[in-house]
Amino acid sequence: MKSAPITAVIVGAGHRALLYAGYAKNHPDRLKIVGVADPSGVRREAAAREFGLLPDQCFSTAGELAAGPKRADAVINGTMDNQHVPTTLPLLDAGYDVLLEKPFAVSIDEIRALAQAVRKTGRKVMICHVLRYAPFYVEIRSRVAGGQIGEVVNIQTTEHVSYHHMAVGFIRGKWRKKDDCGSPMLLAKCCHDLDLVAWMKSGIHPSRAGSFGGLTQFKSEKAPDGSGRRCMVDCTIEGQCPYSARKHYIERNWWNFYSWESLEHVKSLTDEAKRESLRTDNPFGRCVWRCDNDVVDHQSVVVEFADGCTATHNMVGGVAMPSRSMHLIGTAGEIYGSLETSRFAVRRLNPDVQCGYSEETVDLNVQGDMHGMRGGHGGGDLLLVRDFVDFLQGSPPSISCTTIDDSISGHLIALCAEQARLNNTIVDIPKL
Repeated sequence: MKSAPITAVIVGAGHRALLYAGYAKNHPDRLKIVGVADPSGVRREAAAREFGLLPDQCFSTAGELAAGPKRADAVINGTMDNQHVPTTLPLLDAGYDVLLEKPFAVSIDEIRALAQAVRKTGRKVMICHVLRYAPFYVEIRSRVAGGQIGEVVNIQTTEHVSYHHMAVGFIRGKWRKKDDCGSPMLLAKCCHDLDLVAWMKSGIHPSRAGSFGGLTQFKSEKAPDGSGRRCMVDCTIEGQCPYSARKHYIERNWWNFYSWESLEHVKSLTDEAKRESLRTDNPFGRCVWRCDNDVVDHQSVVVEFADGCTATHNMVGGVAMPSRSMHLIGTAGEIYGSLETSRFAVRRLNPDVQCGYSEETVDLNVQGDMHGMRGGHGGGDLLLVRDFVDFLQGSPPSISCTTIDDSISGHLIALCAEQARLNNTIVDIPKL
């Protein structure tokens, strides 16, 4: 087992990659950042300052990094969805192991190409399925794997996307158009949830999928009277609108790592500079009903597995409170819970009591500092990085650890379900 720190290069120095790389600051004995590759000079320089990198450790592209001598053990790839496979393939050939942001591919051909490259090169690729590391889902998966509810015959999951997250990511933001980011909403947002569904049925192939949904709320014909093109320019109802850009991005400063990307070169960003940006060319200043978004704002998916198990997933955007829930029904019991509360109930068949079942409530009491590491996605973000380092250092894989083959099913469900929605049909899911 390797005792020296794992060395890594950041590829795509955006929010996600820098968050993962931040593990190195608190655990320098385990992970060391030794380079960055990003076409943005501003981001390269910011990463260089943050991690103490020299000019010869900074690269403009992943291709430039891959073409030179091997610089590190691994790469943390946080590029955009449609860049994941094109940037990763040459890095695998160059000998790097990869921590790869999800969705890791935007088509079945890309999934196949990446899987083949991993098998050919023998490199390790871990996909950032961070919710597999949230203690809530780890505990549920452990109980399912231990047979506590028998054979799983039905899975029901939901994801409710808050109105402010929906606005910043999928209406005003970089995932608003499939042709731009490469991913439909189901893949860009729900690859987490569909991976969890596949994980709960680990080893069983999802055989076919169907889906319904569309863009219903956030389009021009639904714009309220008095709304304009830009919140802070020509809107007469901005003061009362729950989607006010001023309220979201100045007063609340929600999702600031997205909303102020266009001003990341400004060293001292004042509120007046923010207001001027939202009034002029900042895409986050636009009315949510008058953007150029084309991804769905709600979608329902149904999946059948090879063993006959069925699963459903419902995504609804624009809700007041974000939430994720999971309900697993097995031949000997069921598990139902909510990620936000970090609690779930385990109900088992029990004819010895009047109500017919026994119930155990599991409260993981997950708040604030998660296992000594703060992070998002129910505590999964930095726990994933810890596991990646363990994986590369030769530790036995954890229950959450993924190989590329483990990660394929959830993405296949998303892509085939979207095809089913667009074509109003049922789609057979291929085996790769």
